[in-house]
Amino acid sequence: MKNFISIKDIEHPSELLSLAQKVKQNQFGFKQFGENKTLGLLFFNPSLRTRLSMQKAAMSLGMNVMVMNINSDGWQIELEDGTVMNQGSQEHIKEMARVVSQYCDFVGIRTFPALKSQEDDYNELILSKFLKYATVPVISLESATLHPLQSLADWLTIEEHKPKAKPKVVLTWAPHPKILPQAVANSFLEWMKFAEVDLSVTHPKGYELSEQFTKGVSIIHNQDEALENADFVYAKNWSCFQNYGTRMEGFDDWQITEEKMKLTNNGKFMHCLPIRRNVVASDSVLDSENSLIIQQANNRAFSAQAVLLKLLQNEI
Repeated sequence: MKNFISIKDIEHPSELLSLAQKVKQNQFGFKQFGENKTLGLLFFNPSLRTRLSMQKAAMSLGMNVMVMNINSDGWQIELEDGTVMNQGSQEHIKEMARVVSQYCDFVGIRTFPALKSQEDDYNELILSKFLKYATVPVISLESATLHPLQSLADWLTIEEHKPKAKPKVVLTWAPHPKILPQAVANSFLEWMKFAEVDLSVTHPKGYELSEQFTKGVSIIHNQDEALENADFVYAKNWSCFQNYGTRMEGFDDWQITEEKMKLTNNGKFMHCLPIRRNVVASDSVLDSENSLIIQQANNRAFSAQAVLLKLLQNEI
C-alpha cells in the first residue's frame, strides 16, 4: 500500500480490518514503527473526528503530528498548470506538495467537493493534483467522492456488533437542510462489497448514486420495505448525482424514527456524524441502546492507526 485513497489501494481489505482489530486490543504496542516519523495533516475543510482520531492514532504509534488549516492558515492555492498567477492565488500546488513532502513522512489531506462540476469532483481535482506532486505517501482524510477512513471504521463496528454471520445492512438516504456530497455513501458501498453482509440501499427516486458504487447492490425506493428485518441501518444524506449537486424538496418523512426502527430485526443504527437531530434521525433513535454512533466514532482512531501502521510497515 503506497497511498490510502480508496479500498483499491489495499490488496487484501480483510487483512486491514484484522489489523484494526489487533491495534484496538493493543494500541500502544506498535510505537517502534512510528518513532521519529512525522505525519502532516492538511485540512481544506472542517473536521472533528477525522482530525482528532488521526492525531490520536499517530501519537499512539509514537509519531509527531503537524496540522494545518489551509484555507485560514495558508496561502490561496493555485491548481491549474500554466496559469499566470497575477490574481488571487499566491502558491501553486506544485510547490506546496513538494515542500510539505520534505517536512513530513506521510501527508493526510481533506477536501470536499464543490458540488458544481461532476467532472471536477469525480476526477478529484485537488487530491489528484496533490498526489501528482507529493513525494511521500498520501492519506485521504475524505475527498470529493470517498471517505475510506470512515468506511473502515464502519466495517470494524459492524464486525463487532453483528448478530449473525451475514447480517442485513441497509444504507438509507435521510433528509438534510443542506446540499451534501456523496462521499460517505459511495465509500460505504465500496467497502461493504468486501464484507460478509447482505447489502442494500434505499433512497427516493432521483437520488441515485453513481453506478460505479451501486453496481451489484439491491436498490429499493420504498424505505419501509428496505428496513424490514435489517440488522444495521446506516443513515446518510447525499445530494443528487445525476442532476448533480442539487437537492429535491420534500422527503422529510425519510427521517429515521423509532417507529421505522421497529421494522428492523432489533437493528443497530449507524451514522458517521455530525448528525442533525430530529432531521436525519430522531432523538429516541440516537439515544437508544441500539445506536452505534459513538462506537463508530471511537473506531475511527483504531482504523486510522491500522492505516498508518500498514504504511509504516511498508517502509521497513
